[in-house]
Amino acid sequence: QVQLVESGGGLVQAGGSLRLSCAASRRTSSSYFMGWFRQAPGKEREFVAAISWSGRGTSYADSVKGRFTISRDNAKNTVLLQMNSLKPEDTAVYYCSADRSYSGSQYSEWDYWGQGTQVTVSS
Repeated sequence: QVQLVESGGGLVQAGGSLRLSCAASRRTSSSYFMGWFRQAPGKEREFVAAISWSGRGTSYADSVKGRFTISRDNAKNTVLLQMNSLKPEDTAVYYCSADRSYSGSQYSEWDYWGQGTQVTVSS
């Protein structure tokens, strides 16, 4: 099993930046794709970004493209989500996910999940 722990969430003003981290229980670089999803109260969990095991392939939701950057440090078993130019609409619980295969933007297809970290963007 893969354990994922998110950190770095908090309160930030609109236009500000925040960096989320996801620490894995073991090295995932050789076997796992990593992703970030988010869920606001009363809304469906939505895809944010994903990254291949090598770190060379990335995918972003249109709503965050150009503002968010996903990266990974395989030696540290860590995935990062750098969030810039934050908007109130970005407010949500952010979840880190992992899968042995790339599972696309459908959250139900991803096998492993962290507990989530709250991101709140004030206006």
